[in-house]
Formats: sequence, C-alpha cells, structure tokens
Amino acid sequence: MPGMKEVRVKIKSVQNTRKITKAMEMVAASKMRKAQERMRAARPYAEKVRAITTNLSRANPEYSHPFLVARAPVRKVGVIIVTTDKGLCGGLNTNILRLLTQRIKDWQTAGVAVSACAIGNKGLQLLNRIGIDVASQLVQMGDKPHLDKLVGPVKVLLDAYERGELDEIHLAYSRFVNTMKQEPTLEQLVPLSDANMRTTEAERKEYGWDYIYEPDAKPVIDALLVRYIEALVYQAVTENMACEQSARMVAMKSASDNAKTVISELQLVYNKSRQAAITKELSEIVGGAAAV
Repeated sequence: MPGMKEVRVKIKSVQNTRKITKAMEMVAASKMRKAQERMRAARPYAEKVRAITTNLSRANPEYSHPFLVARAPVRKVGVIIVTTDKGLCGGLNTNILRLLTQRIKDWQTAGVAVSACAIGNKGLQLLNRIGIDVASQLVQMGDKPHLDKLVGPVKVLLDAYERGELDEIHLAYSRFVNTMKQEPTLEQLVPLSDANMRTTEAERKEYGWDYIYEPDAKPVIDALLVRYIEALVYQAVTENMACEQSARMVAMKSASDNAKTVISELQLVYNKSRQAAITKELSEIVGGAAAV
C-alpha cells in the first residue's frame, strides 16, 4: 500500500487537473452557444444560394459554367479539409480524419492523385504526415471565422480546377447535429453533384422559373457560383467550430467527472493508510505498556 505522503501528492495533482478541466468545460460551454448561433445564422443564406444554384443548373442556360460540367476520367482531385486548430475535443478530429484517410487510400488505389487545402492545424499535420500535397493552408483562425481569410486558400484549388489541373474538389468537415453528436461529412464541392442539388417540392415550386440575364448570362452565373462555393465553405467552417466547442465541452465534463471519481478512490486509499498507521502506533504503545 502506498504511503500517505504519496497519496496526498496524487490527490493534490488530480484536484489541480480537475480545476483545469472544469474551467475549460465552462469556457467551451460559453463559446459553444455563440458558435451555434453563428452556425444557425449562416444556414439560411447557404440554403437559399443552394436552391437558386440548383434551379439555375437545371434551367439549361446558354452558358455552362465549368463548375457544372463533370469531367471524365478523373485523374486528380482536390480536398478541402476542415479541422480544429486545438485538441482536447474528443474524437471530433479523429473521426473526420479517419474518413478522409480511407477516401484518400481509395483514390490512390484507383490511380487518382490528391491535392489538398488544409483549414485547421490538425488536418494540416495529418496531410504532412501521410505525404499529401498541400496546395494551401489556413491555421489559427480563432473562435470566429472570417470569409475574407477563407477565400484565398480555397481559391487556389478553384483556380486549379478551372485550369484543368483538378477534375473534382471535395469538402471534408464535421456537421453539427446536436451537442452530443457530430457527423463527419465528405461531399463533392465541384462539379456540382446531385447530392449538392437536392431540393424539396416546395423549393422547386418557389424557384421553378427561368431567369432573364442582364446584361449577360456569363457574369451573372460566374458570380453566383463563386458565392455558392464561398457559402458552402463558410458554412462548413461554422459547423465545424460549433462541433468543436460542443465536443470539447462534453470531453472536459467527462474528464472532470473521471477526476472526481479518481479523487474519491484516492481518498479511500489515503484513509485506509491513515487507519493502518494509527492501528500500528496503538499496537506498539499497547505492546510497550505490556512489556513494562
């Protein structure tokens, strides 16, 4: 049985750790509310842009943007991976990185080259570790995403797609479901796929008309599709940040609860050691008195 001094040191250490995890839990809970509000505020715009773009892509205009044209065969793909800059958020990054790694293996098996844009430090570390070409990166975004900072790294892949260097661009991020559940998501960004163009019957009725382009279809469609891509990427980043704070709050709460359990167990060990020492001293006193 360990000595009382060692047990006291362990109890003090775990208590200090619990103070840290409890503080991080409270900070994450505060940031989580703001991140969720930001995410929900961005969703309506992204959904409206998606609905308009979906109808526009099916309206058969006289001009077809490269983002709407599928290419075959696929020789090289680009991936925008959205992760967190910091850890201590449970399995959030592990789940999305596991999904991405499996997809990269499938592409490499099929002879498809991969180029990536890393948004977040954890994703950048993985890409460097497995030897994937990183065309652009953005780290240390802070707690609030800014679209002007996101446009530059994403535009590197979009320009490569327009030049014909990439045949597809995919977006990997964690989608916020609720505080306890975050869903890793990997979807095709360009060319626009049927998954991106899903619409309800109400949306088809609301946007089910043809468009008159002024002055011309090309600049209008070009501007709309750029806004569409920006909206999707920004929404993915806000979703991932809401997932990060939720996952961190849950992880720190679990760590605090576990620390409390460990403290209780160590306190029990300490009490047993103390009782054993007292019993030993009493036995020695009684033994000495009997000898006298």
